[in-house]
Order: sequence, then structure tokens, then C-alpha cells
Amino acid sequence: MPKSFPLSLALLAVALISAACPAAELAGSKPNVILIMTDDQGYAPVGRHGHPWIQTPNMDQLYDDSVRFTRMLVAPTCSPTRSALMTGRHPMRNGITHTILERERMTLDAVTLPQTLKKVGYTTGIFGKWHLGDEDEYQPNHRGFDEAFIHGAGGIGQAYACSCADAPGNKYFNPVIRHNGKFVKTDGYCTDLFFTAALGWIKEKKDEDAPFFAYIVTNAPHSPFVAPKENAERFKQLGFDDSAAGFYGMIENIDENLGVLMQKLDDWKLADNTVVIFMSDNGMSGGVSGKKGKPLGTSADGKEMHAYNAGMKGLKGSSDEGGVRVPFFVHWKGKIVPGRDVDRIAGHIDVYPTIAALAGAPLPEGQVGGRSLLPLVENEQADWKDRYLFTHQGRWPTGAEPNDYQWKNFAVRNQKYRLVGEEALFDMEADPGQTTNVIDQHPDVAAAMKSAYDAWWKGTRPMMVNETAKMSPTKPFWEAYYAQEKEAGIPAWIPPQL
Repeated sequence: MPKSFPLSLALLAVALISAACPAAELAGSKPNVILIMTDDQGYAPVGRHGHPWIQTPNMDQLYDDSVRFTRMLVAPTCSPTRSALMTGRHPMRNGITHTILERERMTLDAVTLPQTLKKVGYTTGIFGKWHLGDEDEYQPNHRGFDEAFIHGAGGIGQAYACSCADAPGNKYFNPVIRHNGKFVKTDGYCTDLFFTAALGWIKEKKDEDAPFFAYIVTNAPHSPFVAPKENAERFKQLGFDDSAAGFYGMIENIDENLGVLMQKLDDWKLADNTVVIFMSDNGMSGGVSGKKGKPLGTSADGKEMHAYNAGMKGLKGSSDEGGVRVPFFVHWKGKIVPGRDVDRIAGHIDVYPTIAALAGAPLPEGQVGGRSLLPLVENEQADWKDRYLFTHQGRWPTGAEPNDYQWKNFAVRNQKYRLVGEEALFDMEADPGQTTNVIDQHPDVAAAMKSAYDAWWKGTRPMMVNETAKMSPTKPFWEAYYAQEKEAGIPAWIPPQL
């Protein structure tokens, strides 16, 4: 299309393409799929989401060029969301009720998304954070991924009194990475490395007959908040402390890498046959949310720079909207009409069936509880039956009986209402900031939500398979690292030429 082609006519042309390609035809079209998920970014720190001072030009451009699900709801913390993406069902039905203490291990009975995609000819790769079990049988190379370039545990350098531990002594710069089961020593910043490894793999696969699924899963901007100097320095000069400068610098670094990826897709002529999905794993980290209304810094023109959470109540770990709402952009150049918002609630459990539908892959019988979002991707006004989405923080003490925590730290959401605990109901359409409890005005709504939640819990409790797990006396990543170091050493990773 000529550069001088009017924008309105360009959008009309794309709309005509879309009209000729309804969701039923998008299904089974077998595009390449790139799923990008950041860690603890949440919904608010994106320029197009109204953030007053963060600079995310590439996220903003992807927003402009995508269908945006404005109420994508995930879990309050990371492992749970990751398991929902991999299985299409609620995290607790994958046995995941925590992020550590052997309760982050995804049940081995599940058929994973990459396993499903491989059945219809896809090749699959993961780059970054797995966090669904560090013991060998739980690792991504045994769960359907052909290529795995990952750190261990829930973060680079993390280690706990259980099996959950990254390579010993790891840092965000020059980390040791497990590449297809063998440790390599890298040179560079973690986010840059994960995108570079993913792009190198995509470059290898781009001319093959098989479509690919690339899962790019940054550990950033999770704590500790360490960004490249050039990204953090901008905020330090504005008066931000080291943590806040690190957090927001990490997001701007992710944005830079997103820009590189999108440019490479154009350069390699992949954009026309590649779906790009961008999201985060839970609400924004509370560690950089500001304290008692104090500003994080001061702009160059003297204005106070306050933390921004898009008017929502709750941050990471919360069952309120702010703890679980994340960006969700779906982009496919020339196939999906851009610049549209979908206001229907959607969930982490919907990602698996959506990607499987694009691939024409059959869903495992009886496993997936989510829905394909393709009808809404095609038409934001599509007929869409309302439903309940369930949230529970989990994280009860090891050895406790989960039933004792059923009615604590939970929420139920449908299109209009959010029930938070047993005593608070909010009209999310009239009051998205959850300022007014309307449970006394709508006791029937609350009663119906509680009843649905109770039935869901009773069906879920038997699937919490990690509750009696004993703490592992060993750390698999440590053992494998030390054994390789002794036998063959830790070689340097050679970055791909892009």
C-alpha cells in the first residue's frame, strides 16, 4: 500500500480484508504466534493506558495496531497465571496454590499448549521465565518445548528452602542460563538476552515449512529492580530512588526490545503471517507504588511524578481489579482490524484455547475451562455469554488445609460485578475504582456469586495435588549446575547474528 494512501482508506481496506475473513476462517489458519508476557508490570505502566510520564513508544504503537482486551483478568501472582496459559484452566486446577514451596509445580497430568500445538505441526520455543517447576520432569523441554532458554525459580538468582532455585549466584547482568538442558554463561542484560535468543531462534525457523510458537517471558520488571544504566539513569536524574528507577527503567528497556522484535518481523517479512500477543502476568508490583501519596520524583518542568495505577484498587497479590487486570494486545498485520477495544471480561484461561483455535489444534478432552477469544478479536460486538471468573490469592501456610481458606482472599467477577470476599460487592461498570460497596443493594447478586464460587471450589479442591508435597532436600538447578561445572565447565553462550 503506498505511503501516501489515506489512513481512513487504509483502515477500510483492512476492514474489508477482515470482513472476508471472519473468526471461523481465522481459526485453523496456522499463523506463527509470539506470546510476550512481562513480570509484575501490570496494566498501568503503558503510555496508552494513561500513564502520565512513562515512555513506551513501542507498546503504544502495538496498542494502536492491535485489538485490545480492556478487561483481561489473570491471577494475583505469577506461577498461577503461567500455568493457566499453559493449560487453559484455573491455576488451582493445575495444583498451583503458591509461587514456591513445591506448590508452583504444574501437574504432570496436564496437556500443555506447546504439546497441543506440536500435534498440528508447530515448532515451539520458550525464552525467559518458566516458573512451573525446577525438577527435571517439570521443565519446559519435557512439557512440549523444542527450544528452551530459561532461568530457574521465579526470578534470576532466587533460591528457597525447596526445589525452587535458579543457578547459584545469578544476577540480572551476565546470568547463567539453562539452554536446552545445558548451562551457558551469557554476556549482557537479561531482558536483552531473552529477546535476542528468541529472535535468533525465530530467524532460524522463519524459512521452514512449520509454523512456530515463541513464548517470550521476561523476568523484568520483577524485583530486584535492576535496569540497564541508561534506562535507570533517566529516572534517577528525576529524583527516583534506586528501586523505582530500576522498575520503570526495566519497563522502558522491555519497550525497546519490543520495538526491535516488531522491526525484525517486518524486515524478515514475517509480520503478515505472525500473531503477536502482549500481556503481563499479574497486577503492578507494590514495591514501587509510592508511599502515602509522596511523589516518586519531579519532572524537568517541576511537576511531581506520582505512581499511577489507572484508577484501580489493588496491586500484585490482591484479589481486587488492580491485582489481576493486565494489558492484552492481539496484533496480526493485515488480518485483524487494529485500533479496537474489547470490553468483555476475558481471562488467562482463554489464551490457550484462542491460540489453539488459530492453529486448528484440538483441545484436550475435559481440560480447558476457557474460551477462544477469536469471535471477539474479529468483532468486539460479537454475541458473548456472560460468565464468572474466579480469583484466589492462595499462599496459605504449607501443611494447612485449603478448605480453611476457601472464604478468604477470594473474588468472583462477571461483566458487571466483582465480589471481593463475602462482604463486598462492586459495580465495576459504574464504579471501576471499587469505591462503593453495593452488596446491601444487590444481595441476590452476591448470593449467586457465592454459590457459583462454592461449587467451583468443591470441584477444584481435589485437583490441588501439591498440598502434601514435602520440601525437596535438593535444588535441581544447583545440582545440575555444579555437576556440569565439574564435568565439562560452563561455556560462553554465543549470541545469534540478527
